Amino acid sequence: MNSTLDQRPHCDDEISLVDLAATFIRRRRIFYVAFLVTTLGGLVYALLAQETYQYTSLLQVAEKGPSKYVEEPSTTIATLENRWLPEQETIFRAETDKKLPFKVTFSNPENTGLIRFVSEASVDNKSDVEQTHQNLIDSVKERQGTLIEREKRSLQGRIDSVERALETLQGGEDTGAAIAEAFERKVGLESDLEALKAAEVLVVSRQSADKAGPARALIVVLAAIFGGMMGVFLAFFAQFATLVKSQLTEETAE
Repeated sequence: MNSTLDQRPHCDDEISLVDLAATFIRRRRIFYVAFLVTTLGGLVYALLAQETYQYTSLLQVAEKGPSKYVEEPSTTIATLENRWLPEQETIFRAETDKKLPFKVTFSNPENTGLIRFVSEASVDNKSDVEQTHQNLIDSVKERQGTLIEREKRSLQGRIDSVERALETLQGGEDTGAAIAEAFERKVGLESDLEALKAAEVLVVSRQSADKAGPARALIVVLAAIFGGMMGVFLAFFAQFATLVKSQLTEETAE
């Protein structure tokens, strides 16, 4: 058994844990430098980074009855994303020659007619966030107001038509059933007209109580972890580069 094991070829490329530990100890200064630089960089960034908050606006879209909307919230959001928000970004760039320093996202909470506007920005940009949200809300309200007026005109026109039909029927004979049906239709149309509700602004750019984004302590911890990983990598890479250089030097000397 022992003779069989002794006959196995020896691999010179095998590296033991002792070799790895010895290499790391020899190159520990590289590890220390990489670790300290990365950690200090993370600390400086955490101290200098501006504190950000989440700003939220809420808008209830115009309704034409319970859970019935003059325009589906998803359609309004699509218009916000593809028309009105790009317009606001263009206006901001034209006025300041800068890109809008924050994003605006839109969502529709399930089973509601609400549209939520959300931005994450620093306190320095609070007024810009508020103005942008307000401009977007005004665009939605204007659009929804036009749709409400169109719906009102349509319903009023149908009510007037029913009233004229009632006047005609009242002069005829055996028209009781027709009059009752027309009157019922009129009541239903008037009910639909009263059910119309314009878009309502609930909140404009409400600042969150807690800060948004990662905490400063977390930034420093992540920087330290990354610094440790980078330090280990650079330590072994430096040893590898030294061995390669040494081998090339020997080959050149031969």
